Amino acid sequence: MAWLHTWVGLWFSWLLFAVFLTGSLAVFSEPITHWMTPEHHEAEALAAQQENAPVDRARRLGLAVDYMARHHAGAGMWEIWPVDRYHGNGLTAYWFDKNGMYADAELDPVTGAELDDHHEAEGRATLGGSHFVDFHYTLHDAGLGLWIVAFATMAMLVALISGVVTHKRIFKDFFTFRASKGQRSWLDAHNAVAVLTLPFQFMIAYTGIVISGSTLMPAPIAAAYGSGPEAARHYFGEMEGEEKLPRSGVAQAMPALEPIVAHGERLIGQTARAIVIRNPEDSSMRIGVYGWNEDADTFRNISATTGMAEFSASGELLRVRPPGEVLGGAPALTRQVMGDLHMAKFGGLAIQWLYFICGLAGAAMMGTGAVLFMAKRRAKLGDEFGGATARVYRLIEGLNVAALAGLSVACIGYFWANRLLPVALENRAAWELRCFFLVWALALAHAWLCSPRRAWITQLAVLSALCLLLPVLSFATLGDHPYAQIARGDWESAGVELSAVAFGVLSGWAALRLWKRPASAQPQRKSRSNERAAA
Repeated sequence: MAWLHTWVGLWFSWLLFAVFLTGSLAVFSEPITHWMTPEHHEAEALAAQQENAPVDRARRLGLAVDYMARHHAGAGMWEIWPVDRYHGNGLTAYWFDKNGMYADAELDPVTGAELDDHHEAEGRATLGGSHFVDFHYTLHDAGLGLWIVAFATMAMLVALISGVVTHKRIFKDFFTFRASKGQRSWLDAHNAVAVLTLPFQFMIAYTGIVISGSTLMPAPIAAAYGSGPEAARHYFGEMEGEEKLPRSGVAQAMPALEPIVAHGERLIGQTARAIVIRNPEDSSMRIGVYGWNEDADTFRNISATTGMAEFSASGELLRVRPPGEVLGGAPALTRQVMGDLHMAKFGGLAIQWLYFICGLAGAAMMGTGAVLFMAKRRAKLGDEFGGATARVYRLIEGLNVAALAGLSVACIGYFWANRLLPVALENRAAWELRCFFLVWALALAHAWLCSPRRAWITQLAVLSALCLLLPVLSFATLGDHPYAQIARGDWESAGVELSAVAFGVLSGWAALRLWKRPASAQPQRKSRSNERAAA
């Protein structure tokens, strides 16, 4: 078990550190996106002021139905968002295209005309916080990347279980920390962050695999339902209690939607978010009214499902789903809760900060484990790889620096690229992503070209400088700063920059502490055969 914990933990620790660090940042993907799109701040503030402004919803619904009837009459599903909070109270329509995929159009709430892709105020193109979301579970490759992360997550579960078995005094060691003791200090730190967040680590790893289960284990679904988007929809529809509705072939005029929507709101106790019409303009038509989850709902329910009321074309009530519940029974509820547990869809800001801190603790668990491996072998080289052992250990030293400090530098470098790249640059979002990977690649090269100690000090110092100077960069490029952000109530932007300063202080302290510590002697390689000969 000790061997399994050591080697499985080592070979996957670098990737898992990246998954946990970017996953922690992904918790606050929306504030990060807000900070990275400063040109839209005024529009966002105006939209927030207009959120509760009265709108003629009946007219909006009529405009959307007219648009769908003219342009997408043959679609098997229409979905209308009469007041789309994500688009500043805009009017949005969705449908299934001929390939069975979601398509959408944003409509003018006054005329019902389709708006082009450039109707919003010009601003910098960016992936924003979605970069960290996509990277932490797909490595920006939804095919191979998803499988790599899933395999690493399974390895993490193996390392967690073998670690619990190996450390018989793990809970006692949690209350013990011996500072400035070299290897002993690293082991104490590794044990402390692991035990403190052990339930979270098991939960986040297991739920991360479960929510990708249909991709990772597709054979049973394909055997029963076939392959392709339509088959997947059929499978999930049955799980979630959605009956498949064949068209009757008898035309049915669309009823007035506003009375049905108002009735649905009263039944579910929520404001209508979306109106989903299955088999539109057919006598088998079903009209579902789905609500918005407010803050009170996220505090009350772990499941993030909204309320839903479904009606026939004549306005007869067919079924009701209260907020936080599902219609498919235990399997559907389990799947929903697993997903919401992983993505922190409940509990508001307090849960987001808890996930952020626990995620960083998970990253620290991976990082301290990787450093501990080399701390154990620095004084005396083992013989695991024969004559290549010294070279393998040097490779591991470089990977430790690049995977831990280097990735952190790349993350803050991504923020710097957002401010420094020209706003009108073509493919600007792609260039931000390229800057992230370029900085990471440079950190890897630097870690192998320098001595490990110098590489650690340099990269931690660079990380500290970039984090501490991020508010200065914003002031130089935009004239904005945390004091002004707090004064106007922009806590999302202020939170990003103040958090960067906090990380800058911590990394600067680590670099200074390492710089003041005298360099340790180089390890002397003694193989087991030499030890036996000496004996």
